[in-house]
Amino acid sequence: MAASEARALGYGGVSRIHRVCGLSRKAIAKGMGEIAEGTPMPGRIRRAGAGRKRITVGDPTLLAALERLIEPDTRGDPESPLRWICKSTRTLAAHLTGQQHPVSHEKVAQLLRAQHYSLQGNRKTEEGEEHPDRDAQFRHINAQVKRALATASPVISVDTKKKELLGPYANRGTQWRPAKTPVTVNGHDFPSPAIPRAYPYGIYDLARNTGFVNVGTDHDTGAFAVASIRGWWRSEGRALYAQARVLMITADAGGSNGARLRLWKWELQKLADATGLAIFVCHFPPGTSKWNKVEHRLFSFISSNWRGEPLRDYETIVNLIARTTTAKGLHVTCRLDRRKYPVGRKVTDADIARVNLKRNRFHGDWNYSIHPSPPKRR
Repeated sequence: MAASEARALGYGGVSRIHRVCGLSRKAIAKGMGEIAEGTPMPGRIRRAGAGRKRITVGDPTLLAALERLIEPDTRGDPESPLRWICKSTRTLAAHLTGQQHPVSHEKVAQLLRAQHYSLQGNRKTEEGEEHPDRDAQFRHINAQVKRALATASPVISVDTKKKELLGPYANRGTQWRPAKTPVTVNGHDFPSPAIPRAYPYGIYDLARNTGFVNVGTDHDTGAFAVASIRGWWRSEGRALYAQARVLMITADAGGSNGARLRLWKWELQKLADATGLAIFVCHFPPGTSKWNKVEHRLFSFISSNWRGEPLRDYETIVNLIARTTTAKGLHVTCRLDRRKYPVGRKVTDADIARVNLKRNRFHGDWNYSIHPSPPKRR
């Protein structure tokens, strides 16, 4: 470019360009000669092979030393194209430097990424010993849900979210705030029994992608679980499914809606009598609660919405849950339930005998229906 400008200026152009850009007269003259000869512009300035060599070229045994260093700590399937390690890049760089392979921690990170390593956290997939009928129960639930949805019957997924402490306690996650102004909370989470708790019980409507959360303040019992379902039916379900004669519930096998809990079945009988609905219940096999729709279609978004926000009081919890939405149209209704649900309630054999329960031929302990009580004979 300098030679071209010098040619355009004519006599004295080389001196003027030299003074302006600082290039030597010799370099400018050489460029003018190349232009005059019609030599095409080179693709690169340096000769091939010039420049600093890659660290793996100057130290060909570096990758092997790095591989030996991390191999004992490699996790996961060795055939997988993506692996991960436990040691930090600074620790690895220090070890390599001590083995006469001087390298920075940033270069170690680059080498690891080039070898298809990455930083990864834990994935909660292990559920312990699997029940032999686990997959068969999943297929049964899927078939029952499809059948109910095809008849426009309400299908709800229910569960109790993790109980939450009220007060200035740390809540996992981060939120956008002005720099260096984090929300201050207690240094330790060792609450006394007097610290209030919140028990969010969720009802997720599969057909309408809506959630209803009843936040309890006392105890998570079978009576509280059914009271939450009753609250959903009175608040939303009754109007949405005015012609329904059947209500289908998918629930975990344990907790306040457990498959073996007598109080759960006794309270469902009361609900069936009050609503006239036949209530069909399908429980997920033990250890598979994460497959319940309410977990990943409702609770996960609630946790994301209130991440990093201390749950200081019940009003904060209710407001944060009620404002939970998603791009796919999830809307959540939330209410506070201050009623008492004492623990230790006994359901006698005589009481359970009055439950109009019909067990399914396939795993009647997991799949059953509770129908309104027959009218009493006069």
